[in-house]
Amino acid sequence: MTAPEVEVRRSKRRRRTVSAYREDERIVILVPASFTAAEESEWVATMVRRIEKSEQHPVLTDDDLLARALRLSDEYLGGLATPGSVRWVSNQRTRWGSCTPSERTIRLSERLQTMPVWVLDYVIVHELAHLLEPGHDESFWAWVDRYPKSRKAQGYLLGWSEGAKVIPPSEFAD
Repeated sequence: MTAPEVEVRRSKRRRRTVSAYREDERIVILVPASFTAAEESEWVATMVRRIEKSEQHPVLTDDDLLARALRLSDEYLGGLATPGSVRWVSNQRTRWGSCTPSERTIRLSERLQTMPVWVLDYVIVHELAHLLEPGHDESFWAWVDRYPKSRKAQGYLLGWSEGAKVIPPSEFAD
């Protein structure tokens, strides 16, 4: 793993606090101008570790995904949607997930593994709703909209698709 590009910005107004954030591929670290080179070096290493740790996403197993789906079904769909399996797949390039209601199976694109958990949860709820309503009609969206972050997650996925120059799935065209 290569070390990230780091930019240190010294501030005369900053007295004791240190902060850091990701700006594109670079980590920007804000330190007081009064810091010594040794203090700066120590804080840079600390803040880079913090940023990198916050960006790590543990990959859920298929069993974890199934348990998560069952919990989401209980919480937002009254436990009515019960999948037989939920698993990651690597062959979905134009969809975030898919569902085969007759087999009660849900497949999720591996691309979701690096996204915020509330986005993953949205896609799971979306696919669970297909176990109750196969199409994308008004009653389907009524189920999906029980998830409180559904609109936010749709916006995130649309933005991601735009940034990655990927055509979003057609159900987001509305």
